[in-house]
Amino acid sequence: MSAAKKQPPQNTGKIFLVMAALAVAFPAGVAVYLSTSKLRSRPAPAKFVAADALSAYGKSPSCKSCHEEAFANWEKSHHALAERNLDAAQDKTAFDPARKIHHGTQNSEARLTNDRFELVTTGLDGGKKTFVPARVIAADPLRQFLIPAASGRWQVTELAFDPHKGEWFDVFGDEDRKPGEWGHWTGRGMNWNNMCANCHNTRLQKNYDARTDTYRTAMAEMGVGCEACHGPLANHNAWQTKHPNQSGDPTVRKFKPDQMLSTCGQCHARRAELTGDFHPGENFFDHHQLTIPDETDIFYPDGQVRDEDYEFTAFLGSKMHAAGVRCVNCHEPHTSKLRLPGNLMCMSCHGNVLSNGAPRIDLATHSHHKLDTAGDNCTDCHMPVTTYMQRHPRHDHGFTIPDPRLTKELGIPNACNRCHTNQTPAWSLDAVVKWYGPRTNELVRTRATAIAKARAGDAAAMPMLVKLTETETNFFWRAVAANLLRRWPGETNVMAALQRSAGDTNELVRAMAVRGLEPLAESGVAPVLAALNARLADSVRAVRVEAAWALRHSLDTNSPAGGDLLAYLRHNADQPSGALQLGVFHMDRGDLATALDYFRRAVAWDTNSAPLHHALAVALSADGKSAEAVTALQTACRLAPRDAEYRYKLGLALNDVGKLDAARVALEEAVKLEPQFARAWYNLGLAFSAQEKTSDALNALIRAESLEPNSAQIPYARATILARLGRVEEARTAAARAVELNRGFSEARQLLQSLGR
Repeated sequence: MSAAKKQPPQNTGKIFLVMAALAVAFPAGVAVYLSTSKLRSRPAPAKFVAADALSAYGKSPSCKSCHEEAFANWEKSHHALAERNLDAAQDKTAFDPARKIHHGTQNSEARLTNDRFELVTTGLDGGKKTFVPARVIAADPLRQFLIPAASGRWQVTELAFDPHKGEWFDVFGDEDRKPGEWGHWTGRGMNWNNMCANCHNTRLQKNYDARTDTYRTAMAEMGVGCEACHGPLANHNAWQTKHPNQSGDPTVRKFKPDQMLSTCGQCHARRAELTGDFHPGENFFDHHQLTIPDETDIFYPDGQVRDEDYEFTAFLGSKMHAAGVRCVNCHEPHTSKLRLPGNLMCMSCHGNVLSNGAPRIDLATHSHHKLDTAGDNCTDCHMPVTTYMQRHPRHDHGFTIPDPRLTKELGIPNACNRCHTNQTPAWSLDAVVKWYGPRTNELVRTRATAIAKARAGDAAAMPMLVKLTETETNFFWRAVAANLLRRWPGETNVMAALQRSAGDTNELVRAMAVRGLEPLAESGVAPVLAALNARLADSVRAVRVEAAWALRHSLDTNSPAGGDLLAYLRHNADQPSGALQLGVFHMDRGDLATALDYFRRAVAWDTNSAPLHHALAVALSADGKSAEAVTALQTACRLAPRDAEYRYKLGLALNDVGKLDAARVALEEAVKLEPQFARAWYNLGLAFSAQEKTSDALNALIRAESLEPNSAQIPYARATILARLGRVEEARTAAARAVELNRGFSEARQLLQSLGR
């Protein structure tokens, strides 16, 4: 529905509603069948994992007798307590004495009744109910409680307990989520099976059945146990029993630093699950696709975390990671605590007289703050803290340099003003320039500026991003640049940069380059198709899935890459976003009936999502259900009143049901919301023309042409109106311009000939 069809010269009274490809953030074409011998990652898992498949796991207590010190360090760690059964000794203080909890417009109560822990709060139907929590997520600095629900589900309460303050609070603050909303504690956004279980437990299998919308979730052990990081150890236990006090156990795997990093990253990252089947020691990107700085505001343009992004992504973009530092260099793996306290941890490298490659830092002069005061700690400036879930402070692991200039120019926070809240960024910048010189952080400034411009749709970002793909030494930022270039895929230099990046040595760069090329998958451009098809045989699953998604229109789903894509889609089918993507997949393959089923399912699961109503409207329009499409788009506009795209689509849909006045109004609202919206101006011009408002029509089309000067449709539409008005010379000029832009535009050629040329 994103563009009007070509308009016949003698009929300007109709705006045609047409289909547009739906853009899905994640994971277009000739498909090839691949030999499995080319692929190095394991196949996607079977749909369900039976209980006996977990028999390879010995569970953490079996490790204690031989590894007493490691076990003692782990036993009280955040990992060990990541999920647990309620414990009367530890959790009674949250329920006794009884507490009234006011959150948003709601009132709840935590209490102990006949030795039973109870939460009285709003249920799915909007009424107050008594719920009995059975398990707890975490212990410190907050505890959330798990409520068993129907169909194998467990739901996580939005109410949490702060053991330090001895009080209950809502992890969403004043959001006041309501029953029926995706994010309410009874909704899919707070469903443990999908949203929490995998990272809070050991060897978890979600086991979702899409036919019945039920779960049979299984795990090897509650909490993050020894085998979550070391892998299954039942065979190790058996070998040690047979060979006491002997070394050389062939069942034990020793992991390299990057394998250990992938194991940490599988949970400490914001990512999409490709398989739900990660094993310690495997490549992160064989099982996940990473969320990185993109067109959204999830990260700041310099890579600082903004939304709940965890640690892994920012760390990959840091100089520390590029220098070879890994999690276990700083964190003791069993306690998860720092190996050394405070600045001593940093100075173990940066104060070392040995040549380890780290810049030497003199603490007495570097920070320009008094020793042992706020601002003297390395982390105060280079690992700023953001508090999530109201009570959980977390350090940014991007190890960034405080830069007030980026605050002034791009609104990116800096560590100086995070602390000195009574001062301005200009004040902080003066100090930074005085202490470190005007060119400090210059490379990051250039990169952040390019990312900010790309987010704003500024074409000036194009050459900057292309250069990043060529010159940036850190693979992470090459990947960010490639992903952002998808805004301009048809530009020659962009197309070349993305094709080159699709062959990068790093899998994240290849995956993002493939994503950038996706809009061209149906273009028929041979080098693009060659680049995409080559990546169907990539050694890393994340790249193969991106390529399969890009080529989904004609993909051989029996091929290895096709199987990877289907496994990913099915694994995520229990969430609205997953149903949406399945709908797009089937729609693009011509199965509209199945697509509509998935779109309707997505809307039912998240009725307050404007993009889902919009997606449903596109499919309804394609199925000839124009009146239903109008209703869906009206809902989308109500939910997102500032979105110009939805108003534009509504205008097209209203015209399709013969409501031209309402269509024109919707299009006028679209260009008011987004004055640079060329296609909305174009269709508004057609609407004015259909109502014989030719002056307004020509003005709207001139505006559209100024915004989209390479479109042949726009001058052609102008030519038809001018010809009808008898302004032959102007009509000839407009028609000639259309032919100049598109030599194969037969209607424009016919019009030009009929006008005497």
